[in-house]
Amino acid sequence: MAQTTFSNAKLDRRVLITGRVLTAERIVAPPGAEIASILVQARPERLAELEAEITALPGCEIHGRDPRGKLVVVTEAPDAGSLGTLLNTIQSLPNVYSAALVFHAIETA
Repeated sequence: MAQTTFSNAKLDRRVLITGRVLTAERIVAPPGAEIASILVQARPERLAELEAEITALPGCEIHGRDPRGKLVVVTEAPDAGSLGTLLNTIQSLPNVYSAALVFHAIETA
């Protein structure tokens, strides 16, 4: 078995936490994707507008809608960091009261 030497590479804590492998050439993300469901509570009178804004985000689909102001968003992201960014983006949209992660899974290739 060949042994790799990382004499010039710096060990990055974020790389280790996110599960990426550090090599001498580059950082390689593990195969697969992060899949999640997000429950969004919003102003009922602005629900159609918000639905259009969310579906415009990359990887987002609306899988449930309640006229009282609830949306079930299903999303796919390449890694946990992207998923967190997406959740924060949805929470920051106008007319959103809250957005909560209700399901999360890692799909391997």
